[in-house]
Amino acid sequence: MKSYLSCTAGLAMLMAAPVYSAQLSIQVQNLTQGIYFTPLLITAHTPDISLFNSGEAASSELQAMAEGGDISALVSLASGLNANNLENPAGGLLAPGQSASGSLATDDANSRLSLVGMILPSNDGFVGLNSWTIPTEPGTYSVYLNAYDAGTEVNDEIRGGGAPGEAGMPVPPPLEALVGTGGTGVASSESNSTVHIHRGNLGDDNLSGGSSDIQNQVQRWLNPVAKVTIVVN
Repeated sequence: MKSYLSCTAGLAMLMAAPVYSAQLSIQVQNLTQGIYFTPLLITAHTPDISLFNSGEAASSELQAMAEGGDISALVSLASGLNANNLENPAGGLLAPGQSASGSLATDDANSRLSLVGMILPSNDGFVGLNSWTIPTEPGTYSVYLNAYDAGTEVNDEIRGGGAPGEAGMPVPPPLEALVGTGGTGVASSESNSTVHIHRGNLGDDNLSGGSSDIQNQVQRWLNPVAKVTIVVN
């Protein structure tokens, strides 16, 4: 997470904005056919904070989430900046077609909502919502989310560990039986090392070899990959 402070007129407008608190009921639905989401972090924060920014290099905290599904560093950073966090509403992996729900009470200054969670199988893909403005009017609101590439690891689509800086995709249960073995790798380098919209898995139809360990008939996707429904009370 990065904190962006400015002494320009833009900051003056943020400082002049009204502060308020809200009680949010949040539901996240996985819209994909064969992609799982790791534990999600949903956070309400001030306008000068971002979990990620497209076109910029990922932070080490974002990298840990995008490559291994570990949200703990992002949670610690957000908590240190007085954000209100909803952690792991699914109680683990969020399976294709399933939903997870939770409640989040926001403090007066925390008028923006963000969400991140790794997508599996992938090398460093994640579902993301970046600094969505929480409405002041009570009601029900829906937002569709894209999958992003953190730009921190080559998308080789080969089984691996999942620690930051370690090549390969983590394959926890229940994906163990759904992901192949013996792939040689669909890529050896990447031209974009910043956060960007994910190109999607390529995969192949060989579960014991080929170029990829991903099933191309099951674990590919098109954006959007998630729907978030927010009830503002």
